[in-house]
Amino acid sequence: MPSGDYETLRNAVGSSHDLSPGQVLAALTLIRELRAELADWEPQLIAAARHLGTSWADLAPALGVASRQAAERRYLRLRTSDIAGSTGEQRVQAERDRRAGDRAVSQWARDNSAILRTLAGQIGELDPTVHRALAQDDPAALLGPLAGAQAHLRTTHPALADRIGTVGEHTDRVRRDTQTQRDQATPGNDLPT
Repeated sequence: MPSGDYETLRNAVGSSHDLSPGQVLAALTLIRELRAELADWEPQLIAAARHLGTSWADLAPALGVASRQAAERRYLRLRTSDIAGSTGEQRVQAERDRRAGDRAVSQWARDNSAILRTLAGQIGELDPTVHRALAQDDPAALLGPLAGAQAHLRTTHPALADRIGTVGEHTDRVRRDTQTQRDQATPGNDLPT
């Protein structure tokens, strides 16, 4: 914003009786434009702070909210979404659903750790990314590298690629089942459509 615009705005607020109706309207237009610009900046700055390692608890006072949960909720409500027409509350719910699915898949991976590690051991000889993931304590860390290896194994080792596909089907089912459970537990979802 040019400094002259800012001065016009300050003058309009401080001494509106000395201004013309056109100057007051210009100041109101400037406020609207500034508000829109600041609204775009806030989620970008929050994302930058998070990328730099700032915790939600540290962000809360800067955002004028009382808790880390409120800070994250504010961010989710403000950030733009790839889903056309989604509201801030829908983005909050989508993030909660995604995390619930991630937790369920992680639990599935822990429950099926031996199978995943055996498969990753066989594929690790062929794919260094899978081999490195085997060093992780959490078996869920194997899922991404295994999925990434599937495409290039399709032509050379189709049986291994099919086993990876089966793992992907299981994790997809776990996510869907988790979403179904969450949908059924949400008040108001039992209403007829």
